[in-house]
Amino acid sequence: MDTRQRQILDAAITVLGTRGSRHLTHRAVDEQAGLPTGSTSNRYRTREALLAGVLTRILDTETAGWHRLAGDLDPVGPDTFAAVVGALVHHLAHDGRALTLARLAIFGEAAHQPDLQRQIAHSQADLTAWAAPLLAALGARHPTSALRLLLALVDGLLNNQLANPDPAFDPTTAIATVLPAILDRHDS
Repeated sequence: MDTRQRQILDAAITVLGTRGSRHLTHRAVDEQAGLPTGSTSNRYRTREALLAGVLTRILDTETAGWHRLAGDLDPVGPDTFAAVVGALVHHLAHDGRALTLARLAIFGEAAHQPDLQRQIAHSQADLTAWAAPLLAALGARHPTSALRLLLALVDGLLNNQLANPDPAFDPTTAIATVLPAILDRHDS
C-alpha cells in the first residue's frame, strides 16, 4: 500500500468513525485527507471499492494491534492475558475510538455486501489461526470456541462503552472475571 492510498484510507476511516457511514463519500474523504477533489475516486471508483479498501486497512491495523499484544504476553498467564487484552480494549474505546466506530460501520455495511462478508471471514480465519494456539496455551479446552466468546465479550464491552461512555471503564476486570468460563478450564 503506497502513501497516498494509506492517506485516503485513513481519511475514510476518520470520516466513518467521526461522522458515520452515511457521510462516507469520495468528496468527504478528499476533504478529510486535504486532497484535490477526485483523488479518492481515482483510486476507488465506487463506494463499494472504497469500503473494501477501508475494511482492508482496518483489518491490517487491528491485526498489527493483536500482534503487538502477543509481544506483551511472554510469559502467558490468565492475569497477564486479561490485563493486556483489557488495555487493548481500553485503547480501542478511547484513543482508537474512530477506528473502532469505523469498523462497526463497515460491519454494518457488510450485512448487505457479500464481498465485505468474505473479507471479514478471511480475516477472522487468520485471527483464529494466530489466537487459538494462544488460548490453548492458557488452558482452553476448545480454543476456537474460546476465541469466539472472547471476541464477543470484547465487542460487547466496546459497543457499550462507545454508546454510553463510562469514565471509570475497566475492561480488564470484566475480562479477568469471565476468562475462566471462556477457557472452560474448570472440571465438569
